[in-house]
Amino acid sequence: MTKIIDLKKIKKQLEAQRKELLKRVDLTEDDRKPVELDQAQIGRLSRMDAIQVQEMALEQERRREIELKKIGAALLRIKDDEYGYCTHCGEDISPKRLEFDPAAPLCVDCVAS
Repeated sequence: MTKIIDLKKIKKQLEAQRKELLKRVDLTEDDRKPVELDQAQIGRLSRMDAIQVQEMALEQERRREIELKKIGAALLRIKDDEYGYCTHCGEDISPKRLEFDPAAPLCVDCVAS
């Protein structure tokens, strides 16, 4: 690899991101639970709002899971000494791209194609 990447710094950053995402998973657990259908507890409009909140929480959870997988894959690439190389073409990933997204698996050219 022709560029210098501070792998310790990147690894620490990725682990901090993972920790924050896992914390959010715990904080939003109640929002993802099924909505009660008992009209005695909440009215029809309140239930519709609760269902909308639940759907948004489920979508956020799905996106967090995708990000957690990307972070896990990046940490594995660091462990296997393959970090900083595009997983598609094998070329170096720009250090600026890795600064912006340390979990980025692809170089700019492969993302664009």
